[in-house]
Amino acid sequence: MQRKLDSLLSAAGIVLTDQQKQQLLGYVGMLDKWNKAYNLTSVREPQQMLVRHILDSIVVNPHLTGSRFIDVGTGPGLPGIPLAIVRPDAHFTLLDSLGKRVRFLRQVQHELGLKNIEPVQSRVEEFPAEPPFDGVISRAFASLHDMLTWCHHLPVKGLGRFYALKGVCPEDELAQLPEGISLESVIRLQVPELEGERHLVVLKVN
Repeated sequence: MQRKLDSLLSAAGIVLTDQQKQQLLGYVGMLDKWNKAYNLTSVREPQQMLVRHILDSIVVNPHLTGSRFIDVGTGPGLPGIPLAIVRPDAHFTLLDSLGKRVRFLRQVQHELGLKNIEPVQSRVEEFPAEPPFDGVISRAFASLHDMLTWCHHLPVKGLGRFYALKGVCPEDELAQLPEGISLESVIRLQVPELEGERHLVVLKVN
């Protein structure tokens, strides 16, 4: 697993400390173990988790601005936990409505000693953003419209960003952005050994 992670990081041009690598591997180990009982992810093979969960999350890191983020619909902590590991100077609120997922996140927080995450069980529309966040991250929402409808209260007005992790670039959705939201950029992400396209859509709150 260590060799696999090293080769993936090298292919992506990402440099991490030994501690960060051990935390990422520890997270995959916990995800694999808990998955058998809790069904947290459809990815069953730990080596595939490295590609489809770890690398797929941390390639986003260079494109984030700010220090306070919320990962909405985080599930088992994706992309929030890998990002928190590689961005230790930032804080990540991990929001999910399912208790079993939040219990898993708290266990990860405890076992890996992650001081910069806060697992929260709540529906997103009921979660008060006080203070608001620099960035609202999600790879769980089916559409940009749903993300913006339910998360509109979360980012800092005028400065905050929405970061939507997508497969194929959602041209139709981008053509129908609501008033007060503008497209800042669409970034094609390169994830080693991952089939299919990956894009990061960055939206600005006007």
